[in-house]
Amino acid sequence: MAANRKVSETGQASTPVRALRLGVNIDHVATLRNARGGMHPDPLRAAHLAIEGGADGITAHLREDRRHISDTDITRLKNELTRPLNLEMAATDEMLQIALRHVPNACCLVPERREERTTEGGLDVQGAAKTLKPFVAKLKDAGIRVSLFIEPDIKTIEASSDVGADIVELHTGRYCNLALEHDAAGVAFEIERHRKAASAAASVGLEVHAGHGLTYNTVQPIARIPEIVELNIGHFLIGEAIFGGLSMAVRRMRVLMDEAREALSAQRGR
Repeated sequence: MAANRKVSETGQASTPVRALRLGVNIDHVATLRNARGGMHPDPLRAAHLAIEGGADGITAHLREDRRHISDTDITRLKNELTRPLNLEMAATDEMLQIALRHVPNACCLVPERREERTTEGGLDVQGAAKTLKPFVAKLKDAGIRVSLFIEPDIKTIEASSDVGADIVELHTGRYCNLALEHDAAGVAFEIERHRKAASAAASVGLEVHAGHGLTYNTVQPIARIPEIVELNIGHFLIGEAIFGGLSMAVRRMRVLMDEAREALSAQRGR
């Protein structure tokens, strides 16, 4: 892909509606296990239940402080999963070696601060381009697809293309927070920002994913953006699993995603 290629914010009316995959993040099954220690509940069992409910892949974030997912979890997931494993991680030498040892289907590079409760924003790809470019190349040389977790920002998308990423995952956290606050104007603005960012990323050949904070109430507007081909959802689904089981929670999310995609296809077919 040519360096410094500019991107367009204008979507193409003829863009086909692609299937929408669901990746389920199982980090907080491990959070619950670690609260008491031992082996229960088992993240691998959760992964199998998520797949039973319709997940297309499993995401796990191996943090530097190992606050939830452990090294043993990654080994077991890689060895036993029947669906692709997406390893979320910081761009550090330690995490690079772990990724190269396990060779997951994909690595999603995320910013990480030990004092944060959860990932608070997207990568500063422009500011870290000199270190990210060789880091991305090493992962790709090993046959690992590389995703960058970013804000829905055009300049950041251009930088993601320049450092060689295969995928960008758009951070939906601000949109979800505004939805919780019932800020209709803010929600509309964020949806449009995600729509333009997804179109821009696709225009330079980046695969587009999205995630962070999505719920049953917020998933459909994001799922109706045609360039987005995968959603990664975790904390909400694990929370819902307490009340009705993980397979049920995933199935309901899968239905909502599919309904949104069908509505998009029908709209384009008119």
